[in-house]
Amino acid sequence: MKRLSGLVCAALVLCLVQGCKSKEAPSGASTSEATPASAPQAQAAPLDPATLGEVSGTIRLKGKPPVPVKIDTSMDPACGMSGSAAFTSEQYVVNDGKLANVYVYVKSGPGMIRARITSGKTPSAVLDQKGCRYTPHVIAIEAGDYVEFRNSDVTMHNIHTMPTVVGNEAIDISQGPKGTPVIKQFPDAEVMLPVRCNNHPWMNAFINISATPFFAVTDAFGQFDLKGLPAGQYVLGAVQEKLGEQTLTVTVPAKGTAKGDFTFTMK
Repeated sequence: MKRLSGLVCAALVLCLVQGCKSKEAPSGASTSEATPASAPQAQAAPLDPATLGEVSGTIRLKGKPPVPVKIDTSMDPACGMSGSAAFTSEQYVVNDGKLANVYVYVKSGPGMIRARITSGKTPSAVLDQKGCRYTPHVIAIEAGDYVEFRNSDVTMHNIHTMPTVVGNEAIDISQGPKGTPVIKQFPDAEVMLPVRCNNHPWMNAFINISATPFFAVTDAFGQFDLKGLPAGQYVLGAVQEKLGEQTLTVTVPAKGTAKGDFTFTMK
């Protein structure tokens, strides 16, 4: 009996020393009654590459375009040291009735759900200043991607972007002769974002930022392809810097090709 009383007393002393604390819950855990886990959010089914389709098209121009204007670069003799000192305006680049430099993109459709593939800070497009002109004249990237601005000339240039979408940075910086490339990100979708050079007023280009991975710029023969589209109905947009935007609804078959031809008319 004395032995039992001694054990009880020892236990009481130990409890008083430790404060009779209950065992703490692991950090971050709740000590209240557990609640049922929420149901997982629905995920888009993975795409089967073998079932994807595409859109192929040609952009045509109806009517006679203006005669290209010869650009006078004589205000800066250095312009002729890195490229041709004589070139013409690029507002209308037409080959046998077909329009180059038209931006084509998906405005709506099942492909809008596809997540972008982040490529880090590696630029997905390059805009060079060579011979005192921007080249290419029109580029396109996916929202969130980067553009590398280069100066291949032996003269000072200025990179001046004028976005209309708040999320895209307005850039206005100088770039020295054959200077270090400048890399900039464009987070938000925007159509025909103008790029200028304050030092050479004739220099201009356009950056297009797409909300999806499905976009293109027509080549010298007015042709484009949008590949890897899930089957379904899409609304496409085609934008020309002077003639504006047209839309077209197409149905993309699985493992097939839909035609996406546009015709712009001179105003």
